Amino acid sequence: MTRRSPRLAARALILSGDRLLIVNAFPAGKSDLWCAPGGGVHCGTSLPENLAREVEEETGLRVAVGDPCLVNEFHDPATGFHQVDIYFRCRPLNPLPPVWRDPEGIVTERRFVTRDELSGLRHKPDSLTSAAWGEGIRYDPLEVIVR
Repeated sequence: MTRRSPRLAARALILSGDRLLIVNAFPAGKSDLWCAPGGGVHCGTSLPENLAREVEEETGLRVAVGDPCLVNEFHDPATGFHQVDIYFRCRPLNPLPPVWRDPEGIVTERRFVTRDELSGLRHKPDSLTSAAWGEGIRYDPLEVIVR
């Protein structure tokens, strides 16, 4: 196993009414796992700037990035992959476009779900529900990656 520095990513918790925006970031239906939109950060660009770029690419939404609300980290013991996600509360600045395509082809589905609907879907992190509909900031210690 190769040891390397953790990857840093920013993710968005976007509520519209009582619904949370989630994405399936597995091309061609490879997995049924859902998560919040976002992705890896580029050096020399702030976390909010990275997040706004990623959200627009993955969903077609422009967002106002608010306060951080969750720090989650996960790893794959088999490969040594380790990622730290910083989640921010975000506000949409436009409606979800009906026609859209992720330029990188990673996100193929996106949708707003209620808390009850999310509970019936396989999603990560485990604390997504409490972070999205809760208050304050949360920290999730190292979780094992899901395949």
